[in-house]
Amino acid sequence: MGCCSGRCTLIFLCTFQLVTALERQVFDFLGYQWAPILATFIHIVVVILGLFGTIQYRPRYVVVYAVWAAVWVTWNVFIICFYLEVGGLSKDSELLTFNLSHHHSWWREHGLGCVREEPAASLGLLDSQAPVPGDGCALEHGYVEALHSALQILVALVGFVCACYVISIFTEEEDSFDFIGGFDPFPLYHVHEKPSSLLFKQAYLPA
Repeated sequence: MGCCSGRCTLIFLCTFQLVTALERQVFDFLGYQWAPILATFIHIVVVILGLFGTIQYRPRYVVVYAVWAAVWVTWNVFIICFYLEVGGLSKDSELLTFNLSHHHSWWREHGLGCVREEPAASLGLLDSQAPVPGDGCALEHGYVEALHSALQILVALVGFVCACYVISIFTEEEDSFDFIGGFDPFPLYHVHEKPSSLLFKQAYLPA
């Protein structure tokens, strides 16, 4: 019963992570955030492996998922620090775009209540690729990104705990199978010994 509940919980968490990761990936693509795009892509692949390992009783895949959950938590902590400008980080830098463009978070100009202002035509020096931040946003884009990462951290932590539990259950089941005699050669010895002993007795029967 415990194994079933643990597996069902982890399956639900992996499915929920896939949905939230795909949602986040869409908005990262819209904002040309190449570092989060790469990280989220790896996250999606590993979550699929963890989901497959949980369904098919593959503890190695679940171990990979658990290790990645810790890495994913670390990455999202960095994202929170980046957008809240902790430790000298600046959300206006081009760190997440690998300095390939001047784009920032999609929420910077398309957030709830944001009114986008088009750049003036006379400002020819303005980079045409640089988005103009919106005004009057109900929630500043840095907080939106931080809330996204906080949700990912929460789900990843719960997933890590469930993955460790499922791994322990799988390990106990494998150990119990070995103990019952899954690899015990003793029964095979008796199976092969029986015919030879019968032949030996038949050879010495009186005529």
